[in-house]
Parts: sequence; structure tokens; C-alpha cells
Amino acid sequence: MPSRDDAQRLDDADPLAGFRDRFTGDGPGGLWDDGPARRIYLDGNSLGRLPRATPAAVARVVEQEWGHGLVGSWSHWVGQATRVGDLLAAGVLGARPGEVLVADSTSVNLYKLLQAGVAARPGRDVLVCCADDFPTDRYVVAGVAEQHGLAVREVTADVDTGLTADDLAGVLDDRVAVVVLSLVAYRSGALLDLPAVTEQVRRSGALLLWDLSHAVGSVEVDLAAADLAVGCTYKHLNGGPGAPAFLYVRRELQGSMRQPIQGWFGQRDQFAMGPAYEPTEGVERFAVGTPPVLATAAVEVGAGISAEAGMPAVAAKGRALTDLLVALVDERVPQVRLASPRAAHRRGAHVSVEHPQAWQLTQALVDRGVVPDFRTPDRVRFGPAPLYTRFVDVWDAVDRLVDVLATDAHLGYPAERARVT
Repeated sequence: MPSRDDAQRLDDADPLAGFRDRFTGDGPGGLWDDGPARRIYLDGNSLGRLPRATPAAVARVVEQEWGHGLVGSWSHWVGQATRVGDLLAAGVLGARPGEVLVADSTSVNLYKLLQAGVAARPGRDVLVCCADDFPTDRYVVAGVAEQHGLAVREVTADVDTGLTADDLAGVLDDRVAVVVLSLVAYRSGALLDLPAVTEQVRRSGALLLWDLSHAVGSVEVDLAAADLAVGCTYKHLNGGPGAPAFLYVRRELQGSMRQPIQGWFGQRDQFAMGPAYEPTEGVERFAVGTPPVLATAAVEVGAGISAEAGMPAVAAKGRALTDLLVALVDERVPQVRLASPRAAHRRGAHVSVEHPQAWQLTQALVDRGVVPDFRTPDRVRFGPAPLYTRFVDVWDAVDRLVDVLATDAHLGYPAERARVT
């Protein structure tokens, strides 16, 4: 069984250890407090920490570009969505310049690209999604299908180990227009093989629209093998709550796809204020309205840190952190069941465990300074973030979990869930 000294040795050899100081702590008991009562944040897969450079970057936009430059700053702001998109493309997503746009929310981007994909596959009357996918994905698929009179096939996948090629093969045929899948499953962390699954879907003649929300910034992504993708920036990219999302459209598809929201930021020669909508060239045709300039400044900082660290190193540490977590749970916590893939190459950077009182257990852990989150029906998710989580943090978190269960401390917490879990 790994000891705490083993975990400390892993920290001593960690090539990403220096990036921890690029993020803020949270006062006494925070990020740099090594005391026994310190808070251990293991929810980076829901909301990343605040980078130290972000407040100054946002203040610069507020005080200088807005406060002093006023409307004259639009000459800089107007290209921000593609500039930060190119940063994500090159440093995080394995895409080419001009293929990624920072805009809107994940849900809105999913809607835009799904509608564009349906229009690009005329005569096909089926959409496919995973029955265990994140609710927004399933809701958007259902809404677009209803609007166009399409059928929806929800492919069933194992809730713990994720979708397989055989699962998907059973729902693919020449009626399918677009398939929507998450690269990393939100509940279990199960990781799909992006190139292999994309090729499987392409052979049926359909388009595959990837949701990268739990993958971007935590695992290596090669969008050179993909057609369409969306994702958020507030988890492992540390862009902050409400940060704008991104979308990806392969360069060769951009000219033949038309999105449904005809806003002026997607218009050719937008300041001509022409009478009719004519989409501009390139990925900017998937823009809609005035971009969130302040929030995108924060995304640029967070994405830049991930790009600087390098996704191979980030992904390798994510696998090592979750390997340690799995090993410790196996050895020390017989009261829970692993609800994520055991093999590291099949797993993103979070691990779920099953327990009949998972919600109460989550509350007890938070009160003892360990911050995971709860997912229905009975899962506790632990999301160590490679850029700032240490191996000793994982060891100490499991140690506190052991104590909670040994003393039945969780049974004193309400079973009724709060709105936010």
C-alpha cells in the first residue's frame, strides 16, 4: 500500500510542482498550508482555482482598455475570440490556427454545431447520444430532434466503465446524421479513444460532435482527428465561473456549414451593416453577438498556463494522481466501490466511488476540509487537478475519508440533497 512518504517522494519528483504557485490559496488552511487541518480541494473538474495572474489581467482590461481606451479598444477586442481560440488550439487541443473560437456557453455552442451538422447531412433522420451523458447534451439533442422531426437513439453505456465500440456500433447506420459524445464521462471519468471513435462514426457517414468539457486541460486531445467539438473553460482550464466556452470546426468543413443563430459577429464585413446575413469565412462564422471581453481575458490566462505546462505532462500527472487515489481506495476504504475505469489509459483526471450514503459522505468530507462533489445516484467524485494538486493531498484526503467512515460521522448529516451538489 502506498505510504504518505511514497506520496511525498512523488511530489519531490513532480515536474509540474512549480505551477502550484501560479494559483491562489484560500487563506489559513489553504493551498500552501501544510497543517493537518488544511483544506484539500479535489473539485478541479467542476471549477478550477483562480490563477494569480487573472485579477491583474482582468483589471488591465477594465482600467486601461475599457476605462481609458473606451470604444477605441474594440480594434483589439474584436479579434480576441479567435486569438484565444488559437492559443487553445496550439497549446491544449491539438488543432490548427483558425479552427477554435471562444464564444458563448457550452450549451449554446453545442446547439449551434448540432444544428449545423443536421443541415450538413440532409436526408438523415436520426441523432445519437449516450444515455448516461451530461444532461445538457441529452437535452439539446432532444430539442433539436423535436424541432426537425428527427428520431433520437440513446446508446446505453456502462455507468462506471463507459461506452464501447460495440455499444456504438449497435446504433450506427445510414440514417444517423450526427452523434454527440463526451470524450470524458462526467460521472465516472471514463475516457474514449477520440481518433478511433471518430473514424467509426465517419464510416457510417455521420458527423461526430465531441463534448470536451471534462477532457480539456486534463487529458491529451488531438482534434486533428475530429470534425466538431465544444467544451468549457472553467474546469481544468481555470477560466473562472461563467467563463465563455469554445467550439472547434475542422477547417475543411467550415465553408459548408451554416450555424442557426445569425448574429452580426458572424457576418461578412460586419461593420458594413448590410441588409442580409452572409456568413464570414472561417471559424468566425460560428460567432453570434458581442463577445464577453472581460471573461475571455481570464480564459486567456488559464489556457496559457495549461499550454505552458504542456498537455503531455499534465495528462501524465493526472493519471498518476488518480492511480494513487484508486490504489488507496482499494487498500484502505472497503466501504466504497470504485465507480470509474481502473485502467489509467481509460480514465480522465477524476475518480468516482459508490456509497449508499454518498451525499451525506460528501457533506462530512467538506466539513473535514476535503472538497469533492456528489453525483447521482450515489457517487462521490474526486477531481485532483494536475496543475495544483499534490500527491500528499490525495493521500491525506483518503486518510480523512477513512476516518469519516470508521466513525460513521457521515450519518449525522441530512440525506436530503441541497440544490447545489
